[in-house]
Amino acid sequence: MAISRARKEELVAEYKTLIENAPALVFTDYRGISVSKIQSLRAKLNETEATYAVVKNTLLRRALEESGQVASDELLEGPNAIVFSGEDIGRSVTALKDWIKAEKVVEIRGALMEGSVLNAAAAENLADLPTKEQTLAMILGAISGPARGIAGVINAPGSSLVRVLNAHVEKQQEAA
Repeated sequence: MAISRARKEELVAEYKTLIENAPALVFTDYRGISVSKIQSLRAKLNETEATYAVVKNTLLRRALEESGQVASDELLEGPNAIVFSGEDIGRSVTALKDWIKAEKVVEIRGALMEGSVLNAAAAENLADLPTKEQTLAMILGAISGPARGIAGVINAPGSSLVRVLNAHVEKQQEAA
Protein backbone atom coordinates (compact mmCIF):
# COMPACT_ATOMS: atom_id res chain seq x y z
CA MET A 1 0.00 0.00 0.00
CA ALA A 2 1.43 3.36 -1.04
CA ILE A 3 2.06 6.07 1.51
CA SER A 4 0.39 9.41 0.83
CA ARG A 5 2.49 12.53 0.42
CA ALA A 6 1.06 13.99 3.63
CA ARG A 7 1.99 10.84 5.57
CA LYS A 8 5.50 10.96 4.12
CA GLU A 9 5.88 14.55 5.30
CA GLU A 10 4.66 13.52 8.77
CA LEU A 11 7.21 10.69 8.89
CA VAL A 12 10.05 12.98 7.77
CA ALA A 13 9.10 15.48 10.50
CA GLU A 14 8.91 12.67 13.07
CA TYR A 15 12.30 11.26 12.02
CA LYS A 16 13.81 14.75 12.07
CA THR A 17 12.59 15.32 15.65
CA LEU A 18 13.98 11.95 16.74
CA ILE A 19 17.33 12.65 15.02
CA GLU A 20 17.68 16.09 16.61
CA ASN A 21 16.94 14.70 20.09
CA ALA A 22 19.20 11.64 19.84
CA PRO A 23 22.95 11.93 20.40
CA ALA A 24 23.46 8.71 18.39
CA LEU A 25 21.57 6.64 15.83
CA VAL A 26 22.27 2.92 15.72
CA PHE A 27 21.23 1.17 12.50
CA THR A 28 19.99 -2.42 12.71
CA ASP A 29 18.74 -4.97 10.23
CA TYR A 30 15.34 -6.15 11.41
CA ARG A 31 14.70 -8.96 8.92
CA GLY A 32 13.30 -12.09 10.52
CA ILE A 33 12.03 -10.39 13.65
CA SER A 34 8.42 -10.73 14.71
CA VAL A 35 6.24 -7.85 15.82
CA SER A 36 6.14 -9.21 19.39
CA LYS A 37 9.96 -9.27 19.52
CA ILE A 38 10.10 -5.69 18.20
CA GLN A 39 7.70 -4.71 20.98
CA SER A 40 9.91 -6.39 23.60
CA LEU A 41 12.97 -4.59 22.20
CA ARG A 42 11.12 -1.27 22.27
CA ALA A 43 10.14 -1.89 25.90
CA LYS A 44 13.76 -2.62 26.85
CA LEU A 45 15.01 0.47 25.01
CA ASN A 46 12.30 2.69 26.52
CA GLU A 47 13.90 2.03 29.91
CA THR A 48 16.98 3.87 28.60
CA GLU A 49 14.92 6.67 27.00
CA ALA A 50 15.77 5.33 23.53
CA THR A 51 13.32 4.81 20.68
CA TYR A 52 13.32 1.96 18.16
CA ALA A 53 11.65 2.62 14.82
CA VAL A 54 11.44 0.77 11.54
CA VAL A 55 12.17 3.44 8.95
CA LYS A 56 11.81 4.01 5.24
CA ASN A 57 15.31 4.78 3.96
CA THR A 58 14.36 7.51 1.49
CA LEU A 59 12.41 9.38 4.14
CA LEU A 60 15.17 8.91 6.70
CA ARG A 61 17.72 10.26 4.22
CA ARG A 62 15.58 13.37 3.72
CA ALA A 63 15.19 13.84 7.50
CA LEU A 64 18.95 13.47 7.99
CA GLU A 65 19.64 16.06 5.29
CA GLU A 66 17.14 18.48 6.85
CA SER A 67 18.89 17.96 10.19
CA GLY A 68 22.27 18.74 8.63
CA GLN A 69 23.58 15.18 8.87
CA VAL A 70 24.57 12.68 6.23
CA ALA A 71 24.63 8.91 6.57
CA SER A 72 26.63 6.67 4.29
CA ASP A 73 24.83 4.88 1.49
CA GLU A 74 25.84 1.57 3.08
CA LEU A 75 23.78 2.34 6.18
CA LEU A 76 20.77 3.33 4.12
CA GLU A 77 20.61 0.11 2.11
CA GLY A 78 18.14 -2.65 2.79
CA PRO A 79 15.54 -2.79 5.53
CA ASN A 80 16.50 -0.57 8.46
CA ALA A 81 15.32 -0.05 11.97
CA ILE A 82 16.99 2.66 14.00
CA VAL A 83 17.71 3.02 17.69
CA PHE A 84 17.45 6.73 18.44
CA SER A 85 19.53 6.64 21.61
CA GLY A 86 18.62 8.33 24.83
CA GLU A 87 20.87 10.88 26.49
CA ASP A 88 22.97 8.04 27.87
CA ILE A 89 24.30 6.43 24.69
CA GLY A 90 26.18 3.68 26.52
CA ARG A 91 23.06 2.48 28.34
CA SER A 92 20.99 2.50 25.14
CA VAL A 93 23.52 0.49 23.14
CA THR A 94 24.13 -1.89 26.05
CA ALA A 95 20.38 -2.56 26.28
CA LEU A 96 20.30 -3.22 22.52
CA LYS A 97 23.33 -5.57 22.67
CA ASP A 98 21.88 -7.45 25.66
CA TRP A 99 18.59 -7.93 23.83
CA ILE A 100 20.38 -9.08 20.67
CA LYS A 101 22.46 -11.54 22.70
CA ALA A 102 19.31 -13.01 24.25
CA GLU A 103 17.15 -13.09 21.10
CA LYS A 104 19.82 -13.67 18.42
CA VAL A 105 17.67 -12.01 15.76
CA VAL A 106 18.76 -8.44 14.99
CA GLU A 107 22.24 -7.35 14.02
CA ILE A 108 23.87 -3.92 14.38
CA ARG A 109 24.90 -2.51 11.00
CA GLY A 110 26.49 0.76 12.06
CA ALA A 111 25.83 4.07 13.75
CA LEU A 112 25.75 7.79 13.21
CA MET A 113 27.09 9.92 16.04
CA GLU A 114 27.86 13.63 15.94
CA GLY A 115 28.07 13.56 12.15
CA SER A 116 30.47 10.60 12.10
CA VAL A 117 29.53 7.31 10.50
CA LEU A 118 30.60 4.28 12.56
CA ASN A 119 30.92 0.73 11.28
CA ALA A 120 29.23 -2.17 13.09
CA ALA A 121 32.18 -2.87 15.42
CA ALA A 122 32.54 0.78 16.41
CA ALA A 123 28.78 1.03 16.93
CA GLU A 124 28.89 -1.96 19.30
CA ASN A 125 31.75 -0.31 21.17
CA LEU A 126 29.41 2.55 22.08
CA ALA A 127 28.13 0.20 24.79
CA ASP A 128 31.51 0.63 26.50
CA LEU A 129 30.93 4.34 27.00
CA PRO A 130 30.53 5.24 30.67
CA THR A 131 27.04 6.06 31.88
CA LYS A 132 26.05 9.63 32.58
CA GLU A 133 26.47 9.06 36.32
CA GLN A 134 29.95 7.56 35.84
CA THR A 135 30.98 10.48 33.63
CA LEU A 136 29.77 13.01 36.20
CA ALA A 137 31.64 11.14 38.97
CA MET A 138 34.85 11.19 36.91
CA ILE A 139 34.48 14.92 36.27
CA LEU A 140 33.79 15.58 39.94
CA GLY A 141 36.83 13.52 40.94
CA ALA A 142 39.01 15.42 38.47
CA ILE A 143 37.76 18.74 39.81
CA SER A 144 37.93 17.89 43.51
CA GLY A 145 41.30 16.07 43.40
CA PRO A 146 43.47 19.19 43.07
CA ALA A 147 41.34 21.02 45.64
CA ARG A 148 41.93 18.21 48.15
CA GLY A 149 45.65 18.39 47.45
CA ILE A 150 45.71 22.16 48.00
CA ALA A 151 43.75 21.79 51.24
CA GLY A 152 46.29 19.20 52.43
CA VAL A 153 49.21 21.52 51.62
CA ILE A 154 47.54 24.45 53.37
CA ASN A 155 46.74 22.37 56.47
CA ALA A 156 50.16 20.68 56.63
CA PRO A 157 52.13 23.47 58.40
CA GLY A 158 49.39 23.97 61.00
CA SER A 159 49.07 20.27 61.77
CA SER A 160 52.87 19.93 61.92
CA LEU A 161 53.02 22.77 64.42
CA VAL A 162 50.31 21.14 66.54
CA ARG A 163 52.21 17.83 66.56
CA VAL A 164 55.45 19.59 67.61
CA LEU A 165 53.63 21.45 70.39
CA ASN A 166 51.94 18.24 71.59
CA ALA A 167 55.30 16.47 71.64
CA HIS A 168 56.82 19.37 73.63
CA VAL A 169 53.93 19.35 76.12
CA GLU A 170 54.23 15.56 76.59
CA LYS A 171 57.99 15.93 77.13
CA GLN A 172 57.37 18.66 79.71
CA GLN A 173 54.81 16.48 81.50
CA GLU A 174 57.22 13.54 81.59
CA ALA A 175 59.98 15.77 82.99
CA ALA A 176 57.71 17.10 85.73
